[in-house]
Amino acid sequence: NFANIQSTSGTVSNMAGLKALANPGDTITAVSTADGGHISHARMGAVGLRGLNLVTYPWVESRMEPDIDAAAQLIRETEPNIALFGQSVFLFPTPLEELSAAAHEVGAKVMYDAAHVLGLIAGNQFQDPLREGADVMTGSSHKTFPGPQGGFLLSDSDDAKFQRRLNSAIFPGVCSSYHLHHVAGKAVALAEFEQFGADYARDIVANAKALGAALASEGFDVLAEERDYTASHQVLTRHGESDSGAGRDAAALLEDAGIITNMNMLPGDTKAMSPSGLRLGVPELTRVGMGTDEMQDVARFFARSLIAGEDPAAVRGDVAEFKGEFQTVQYCFETGPAYPGLA
Repeated sequence: NFANIQSTSGTVSNMAGLKALANPGDTITAVSTADGGHISHARMGAVGLRGLNLVTYPWVESRMEPDIDAAAQLIRETEPNIALFGQSVFLFPTPLEELSAAAHEVGAKVMYDAAHVLGLIAGNQFQDPLREGADVMTGSSHKTFPGPQGGFLLSDSDDAKFQRRLNSAIFPGVCSSYHLHHVAGKAVALAEFEQFGADYARDIVANAKALGAALASEGFDVLAEERDYTASHQVLTRHGESDSGAGRDAAALLEDAGIITNMNMLPGDTKAMSPSGLRLGVPELTRVGMGTDEMQDVARFFARSLIAGEDPAAVRGDVAEFKGEFQTVQYCFETGPAYPGLA
């Protein structure tokens, strides 16, 4: 019932949502950054900028999701103004119906940050937050939703006053212009997604599952084994003890081998610059035509670099040759070169 596509990023969308739903000094519950919450959900980010009191959910590492009973109890005891869900490390759908019910019991608004999984939601491959209790959903237009840099602010509410509050939080709240260049880009991406998005989202999830299984078979410590590693576009690997910096070191070694990854905090880490893990994503690999068979090849490149200890220069040459076979953007009206001018 409501969509504002003016925002310039997912974080800016979150800032608007927090402005619309809470005042400085209010309380918010959210996922901690160590457990996968986005930095905008933390005191260092938009939550702190809005001056909110942050309380984080109990977490089940083996399932990589909030502890449903304990989190519901926390919400009932804390009585927050906003119960915020969604993560930057986002392997599985949030148990949103149960936790939204607890939030609404105490008068809290439920906000769902779909930045990383918006394309999977739109492609019917994840969950449906606005039908599962979320009052507001924010998102990015440049992650699993394959558009230009930007953000969305969405709601299913038909309350005109509430919709005006959301619009006002965007303008004049956090944006002063429509930035028409990316609004036009979003319109094209939405049109393409309407035709190709379901296939793209399905293939992303299939590739992520295949990559998780392939990495595990190569000997990596892949999180959430009991849930088949992932139900999204992401895979998490642990490379050492908490706060050891092993994730940072692995990312640097992989970069030398021509593989770009994201060092990332995992449950138990407390130091963002010395994390133990890597966060891996497959949307771009999928977009240029790789499938589940190629995920076996990708996992092997990781193993050659991090387990077998091969010369990074040798791996880099093989990576470049492999990637050279996948240079065309798929899932769009007109396929074309992914990296024009970069032969």
